[in-house]
Amino acid sequence: MKIAMVGSGYVGLVSGACFADFGHDVVCIDKDATKIERLHAGVMPIYEPGLAELVGTNVKSGRLTFSTDLASSIEGAAAIFIAVGTPSRRGDGHADLSFVYAVAEEVAANLKTPAVIVTKSTVPVGTGDEVERIIRESGTKVQFGVVSNPEFLREGAAIGDFKRPDRIVIGADSEWAQGVMREVYRPLFLNKAPILFTSRRSSELIKYAANAFLATKITFINEIADLCEKAGGDVQDVARGIGLDNRIGGKFLHAGPGYGGSCFPKDTLALLKTAEDFASPLRIVEAVANVNESRKRAMGRKVIDALIGQSGDDSVRGKKVALLGLTFKPQTDDMRDAPSLAIAQALIDAGVEVAAYDPEGMELAAGMMPHVTMTKGPYEAIEGADAIVLVTEWDAFRALDLDRVKRIARAPVLVDLRNVYDPAEIRAAGFTYTSVGRG
Repeated sequence: MKIAMVGSGYVGLVSGACFADFGHDVVCIDKDATKIERLHAGVMPIYEPGLAELVGTNVKSGRLTFSTDLASSIEGAAAIFIAVGTPSRRGDGHADLSFVYAVAEEVAANLKTPAVIVTKSTVPVGTGDEVERIIRESGTKVQFGVVSNPEFLREGAAIGDFKRPDRIVIGADSEWAQGVMREVYRPLFLNKAPILFTSRRSSELIKYAANAFLATKITFINEIADLCEKAGGDVQDVARGIGLDNRIGGKFLHAGPGYGGSCFPKDTLALLKTAEDFASPLRIVEAVANVNESRKRAMGRKVIDALIGQSGDDSVRGKKVALLGLTFKPQTDDMRDAPSLAIAQALIDAGVEVAAYDPEGMELAAGMMPHVTMTKGPYEAIEGADAIVLVTEWDAFRALDLDRVKRIARAPVLVDLRNVYDPAEIRAAGFTYTSVGRG
């Protein structure tokens, strides 16, 4: 089957490469000529473990190609996926659907053979209706269907998530469109991956509801962590205790500096805007978004308190802090809404000098954090620091040479915002140690 993937960013490129690996003929399309040229040269626009190898294998086999020409690329495609960005719109937080609708118009103008147009981008409920209207009103005589097929890819584990999914959600309102989508995902039938067919609107809501629920779990355990610190509990024990309940589950119950990334922040805001439009307020989700935003700055205050506690001086101006990890999570270079941004800004506002290191995110971070010194490695960042802050739990930070850290840091102060280290062991090594939710 021929598949056209319009949009060669994170979702489009990963999905296109995986479909090609299943044996489909896939063309990934993008208006960014430089991106397409780099893809032809084997240069990935994003960091995702295993992606470069997967793309290279399928390009070599001839099953995966790249193009800037949508008109010729969609010809003969049984499924045309829309996988373009839907960033938060300035002012109201609603998803900006201009790229989605622009693709729909271009597809409508160039559709020559029957095809299912599949919305892979995360879009608010009712978007598929508008895409269908755009194509229908173009006057095309070609048979088409519009389907919602949201992605559930975790950055850093996207290829595994695509090939071994928890579920595949397909919102299709016709038997013909369902049949095409069954053929698209037929290779996964062998793995017995659960496929849920729903209405198009239900499918669109599933994506937002799932992300909002996961964001709620993260924010819930973060607030429980704050209570643990004051009441003398250990949030890791609490999380383990409630996570063993099958009705709750242990995933997304890791206390930390708040969620970030490309999905949760914008998707919770978009869901809130949708709820407002339908006069059906989501008070829990609203609280989640507000609490998470304030938490990131609070983590900056936590670092400042650690500095004050070490020196006994209320002023932290002129002190140096080393940030280990900048991306919102490990195994990605994504800096969107990363907690490190708010933490660094809170420190800079207090007059603190900030040095940082991240294995993959520094190129993007440098443009977003102009007052932070980017270093070549963790120990270069730690040199002369009054406090070390573990922000992102990259493997490279899980076994630091503590003796070396003590020698080169100005003060042995570690603020562990991911609870990577054992409090007793790190204090026995001579460190002043602060973690999250472990009173």
